[in-house]
Amino acid sequence: MGRVSMAVASASLVLALAGCRAQAAEAPAQAGDRAAIDLQQKTARFAVTDLSADLSALPANEREALAHMVRAAQVMDALFLEQVWSGNETTFHLLAKDDSPLGRARLHAFLVNKGPWSRLDHNEPFVAGVPDKPASANFYPAGSTKAEVEKWIASLSPADKERATGFFTTIRRGPDGKLMAVPYSTEYQGELALAAHHLRAAAAATRQPTLKAFLESRAAAFVSNDYYDSDVKWMELDATIEPTIGPYEVYEDEWFNYKAAFEAFITVKDQTESDKLKKFAGSLQEIENNLPIDPGYRNKRLGALAPIAVVNTVYSSGDGNRGVQTAAFNLPNDERVIREKGSKRVMLKNNQQAKFDQVLTPISKVALAASDQGSIAFEAFFTHILMHELMHGLGPHDIVVGGRTTTVRQELKETYSAIEEAKADISGLFALQFLIDKGQLDKGLEKTMYTTFLASAFRSLRFGINEAHGRGQAIQLNYLLDRGGFKVNADGTFAVDSAKIRDAVTSLTREIMTLQAEGSYAKAKAMIDTLGVIRPQTKALLDKLTSVPVDIEPRFVTALDLVK
Repeated sequence: MGRVSMAVASASLVLALAGCRAQAAEAPAQAGDRAAIDLQQKTARFAVTDLSADLSALPANEREALAHMVRAAQVMDALFLEQVWSGNETTFHLLAKDDSPLGRARLHAFLVNKGPWSRLDHNEPFVAGVPDKPASANFYPAGSTKAEVEKWIASLSPADKERATGFFTTIRRGPDGKLMAVPYSTEYQGELALAAHHLRAAAAATRQPTLKAFLESRAAAFVSNDYYDSDVKWMELDATIEPTIGPYEVYEDEWFNYKAAFEAFITVKDQTESDKLKKFAGSLQEIENNLPIDPGYRNKRLGALAPIAVVNTVYSSGDGNRGVQTAAFNLPNDERVIREKGSKRVMLKNNQQAKFDQVLTPISKVALAASDQGSIAFEAFFTHILMHELMHGLGPHDIVVGGRTTTVRQELKETYSAIEEAKADISGLFALQFLIDKGQLDKGLEKTMYTTFLASAFRSLRFGINEAHGRGQAIQLNYLLDRGGFKVNADGTFAVDSAKIRDAVTSLTREIMTLQAEGSYAKAKAMIDTLGVIRPQTKALLDKLTSVPVDIEPRFVTALDLVK
């Protein structure tokens, strides 16, 4: 079987086995299978959770369209496996053939992590014989070095450099051994043709004009490698079904954060909740105008569109379903679209409710003093995640460094993701406090948002500081402890100092956004090296959380019903 056809077969197999992951977790190994038991215990840190969405209001044709979108999303799983590591496909099929207790445990862990490395354990391998997880993923040639690729990029013309550092190309060796940029539409031609087929079928089934327009445009983008038009149509989407599918986030490229990984979130809109949150979009320019940075670093005019969608997940895949689950996202990442159209914030409400119930509430019972445990609230959790996503679109993006027009992402290189996640988090708190002070949010939120954020900090840290969100959270927690905004009680629990927290939040927002505006890789690296660590008091608290799930492992019951 050729590479393309095998990868396409993998797409169907991934969904079938994903539906059996919970059953694998529910069949514990016998006492003699020590390795299997140990691996099952590690995988059990993800609490198996049924995620469902109410489709009762969708007519039959829209349910048909939704089923085709799920099928297209399956292909993103196979593509992402290929992007993570060139050996993933072979490893996947070998594990699928092993019916021993250890084999089943390894397959389950592989599906959760999208590879043979535990993302919660600093990418420790759980399959014998595999190499260390490659920081270059499968975006760059095997055997190449980061220095070699950097030197090659520096030698290119401006147009070739833009292609080489762009989101949608891999770097490969040509027949002459020289490096070259290969469009995703060529690299993944067979898989993307299959995904495009399902998107076109979904477009034919739906009667919602903006949904049809997006699906047709995104199918065309899979063939042309030009995602701009479909990103704009995604921004303009106004439908009961809210699909996000394609190459987006750059976390997997740990060399440069250049290359976008394939993912999908197939969701249905919660229109009532979405309407409630439209008021936030109208406040973005005012927040931007009051950011605690040099006025010259502020955006005088944000993109015109800033839609906010509250949705419930039907199915997620690829980079959108590996290890720790996404609670919300802010896309697209293309600076051209952000500059011209703004960006969209999508809140995955059923994901968030599951995380709050299964993880955050139990953490608060350990991390906070008894007197503070009543001050955590789902509304504060939900609203801060929303503001986190909003703040990704604010602050410096296009910058000038040494007379060059560039972007924060390109200048900060591999430090970008952790710094950007920390920025969105901490400036999200700054923005919420600003809106409370302006009377645009209820004063009661002030009582719960800092305490809920503190409890949630330990939730994020458990993802591991090798992961962007975890490392970004370590930066914030240590900074706020150093500035007195947070404190450690005598019994090892943590608390908010209400007299100091506001100034500490403002100060960190200023420091991060300023280094971004300066494009200072050195300052970003220094911040990560000094603050992006787990200190002893924090480790002592984290060690007490071993019985609390780290995150959820979704079981997409609605999607499985759709595609039976």
